[in-house]
Amino acid sequence: MHSHAIGNIAPCRHAVLAVIAAAALVVGGCTKQKEEPPLRKAFGQQELLIGLIPEQNIFKQRERYNLLRMYLSGKLGITVNFTSLSRYGNIIDRFTAERMDAAFFGSFTDGLARRQLGVEPLARPVNLDGTSTYHGYLFVRKDSGIRKAADMKGKRFAFVEYATTAGYLFPLAYFRSSGVPDPQQYLGQTFFAGSHDAAVLAVLNREADIGAAKNTIYDQLAGENPRIEQELIILATSGVVPQNCLAVRKDLDPDLKAELKRVLLEMERDPEGAEVLRKFGARGFVETVDQDYAYLYTLASQVGIDLKTYNYRNK
Repeated sequence: MHSHAIGNIAPCRHAVLAVIAAAALVVGGCTKQKEEPPLRKAFGQQELLIGLIPEQNIFKQRERYNLLRMYLSGKLGITVNFTSLSRYGNIIDRFTAERMDAAFFGSFTDGLARRQLGVEPLARPVNLDGTSTYHGYLFVRKDSGIRKAADMKGKRFAFVEYATTAGYLFPLAYFRSSGVPDPQQYLGQTFFAGSHDAAVLAVLNREADIGAAKNTIYDQLAGENPRIEQELIILATSGVVPQNCLAVRKDLDPDLKAELKRVLLEMERDPEGAEVLRKFGARGFVETVDQDYAYLYTLASQVGIDLKTYNYRNK
């Protein structure tokens, strides 16, 4: 009995070692498998091109959107790229010519793209203050003596672009309501600064007497440069329109469209997404629908602009 038991110790030890080695291989294989990225559903395309309108300095804008680009690429499992547009007014042409899949449209360009190209809105960012809208400002230097439209005759005005709500459409409506049907004739000089921050700086630096811009960019600059609050004064404020909304071409892969929307709307609940949002300067994203643009449509009607046929080109 004893000799038989002793004689079986070595074979049992080999068997145990073999089981342990096999288990190690299985564990090792599982560990390696976990490190591999999960398989993703194949969409109808492996790249997504998104346009950005030039609401602020292009280098600041690229830096702001880069983390969002990387986050979306990782979550969607495809390559996401942003392309910066040099002018607001050519986004409709560029969207078609460059075969963009989507763009962060401003409220006016969104209205144009929806009426002329049939783009579909997905979502827009929620500001840090909890709002997801913006409004327009008209502003002057405090020492200019300008306080109303009657004081603006013969003065220099810095618009942003022809295809902006805050930087063009709102000022037109302001002048119309003040009895000035043609501000180009009424004012001494008008020019287009190209971006909202450039319009603010034009007035601050005395290159223009009056300026127009969206409040989010104006307020951001005021937080960075105390001179703005010290030297400028806001004369008029518009109603609200949606923040720049991500809208996609109407024939984009439905599965990709749905997944892109889901990722944006759920970002704030994802730790990685929440960190990207913090650096992006937003709390999250909110769904956007056509009714959100009611004030834009009212403004366009007031100044006689038909969004389906509007010639938005900048000169």
